[in-house]
Amino acid sequence: MIPDWKAKGAPVDTEVTEDRFLVLGPQGDMRIPNWPMPPLMKNHGNYIVSLGALCKWLGEQATELGVEIYPGFAASEVLYDEKGAVVGVATGDMGVSREGKPLDSFVRGMELRGKYTLICEGARGSLSKQLIKKFSLDANREPQKYGIGLKELWQVKPEKHRRGLVQHTFGWPLGNSVGGGAFLYHYGDNLVSVGFVVHLNYENPYLSPYEEFQRFKTHEAIRDVFEGGKRIGYGARAITEGGMQSMPDLTFPGGALLGCAAGMVNLPRIKGSHNAMLSGIAAADAAFKAIGDGRSHDKLDSYEDTVRNGEIGLDLRRVRNMKPYWSRFGTALGVALGGVDLWLNTLIPGKGLGYSLKHKKNDAEATGKARRFKPIDYPRPDGKLTFDRLTNVSFSATNHEENQPVHLKLADPHIPIDTNLPDYAEPAQRYCPAGVYEILRDDKGNPRFQINAQNCVHCKTCDIKDPSQNITWVCPEGGGGPNYSGM
Repeated sequence: MIPDWKAKGAPVDTEVTEDRFLVLGPQGDMRIPNWPMPPLMKNHGNYIVSLGALCKWLGEQATELGVEIYPGFAASEVLYDEKGAVVGVATGDMGVSREGKPLDSFVRGMELRGKYTLICEGARGSLSKQLIKKFSLDANREPQKYGIGLKELWQVKPEKHRRGLVQHTFGWPLGNSVGGGAFLYHYGDNLVSVGFVVHLNYENPYLSPYEEFQRFKTHEAIRDVFEGGKRIGYGARAITEGGMQSMPDLTFPGGALLGCAAGMVNLPRIKGSHNAMLSGIAAADAAFKAIGDGRSHDKLDSYEDTVRNGEIGLDLRRVRNMKPYWSRFGTALGVALGGVDLWLNTLIPGKGLGYSLKHKKNDAEATGKARRFKPIDYPRPDGKLTFDRLTNVSFSATNHEENQPVHLKLADPHIPIDTNLPDYAEPAQRYCPAGVYEILRDDKGNPRFQINAQNCVHCKTCDIKDPSQNITWVCPEGGGGPNYSGM
């Protein structure tokens, strides 16, 4: 896309020098040799980057080419013509009070119309969700699956930094029945990006992905990297994990879904940026040709063909069974079977054994009733290696104008107390990585559901995991949310 990226100063300068794969147990760890790992799991030739810094640089390149970028404005509404085709988006109104009334600072949203509208919102995008439902894009597809990815950015002591090291782990603290894993990427000026992924099809409603992440850092194979260091950033985001089986139809009259909005993440590699960029190139080529042919507001069928039958489709077909194996057979056996399948898909690209396993149910349906489980007693944070949620949220630079409508909408405000609390111990208190949801009690012990929307880091987990599917994430006032630096 930009062949002279080095000369133009792209923030891409830490090449991977070493891969490590560890299995963690409560009392120790075991390193998996590199030689049996399938080639697609090897990172030599790749670079470790700050995606935030890279996107900023890409924005500068786009602006130089004449692209108009509107930071601070959220696309909050899809626009349709009289035939039902998508003709653009509208930004949200700004300067609206918590009660929905215009303030002195009120500014009406703008309509942005085009011949084609390409939706690139990432996992569980609010407009993507509407479009998938309206055009039945997921008909005859498996349910989309998700994980929650939590990340901290650390500046570690120089003697503990291994520039170019990529380390992946799975196992403790997650049990065999809970899918997930972690990574440590060493790059830049003594920086280590530590991430922890929990698959959201876990059953135990008492499980807290955030607390499991904090526990992970205390393992003897991990903690030494961070001791004496300084945490300088925090963030969280849902990740699509359904793969090829769950990818919806990509086109609709007037536009297309791109990247993680369509679920193009390669799960075992925990990578989706490559496919997002490739889908952007494919969509641009298809739209450019269509406009050149005098077309508009129809379906870009050539884009769908390019994605499914090209490099992206092959990438996702090779790993399509990894998630179902993990979900059905647990971490130990599931990862082993997935490894065999990855090798077969390397030898017979995209074919393997020739079958595609199904996911069967979505992540909300996977949540079990609280009576089947015991609450988990997580250790208190020490403030040096482990941290409470609200302290970490401050390191995401999250900010929302407090006097605005709550952007986390309840379809039925009674469900959290009347259904989710007795049946599931209201898991929103635990699956949210930002302390947005609380159960508060009055002096008589009566519970009340509290939404602290200003804490929201826009991860979308509540929209996905709520067992009653009662929460819908919508765009807050433009510019609100996390402001990641260096992440």
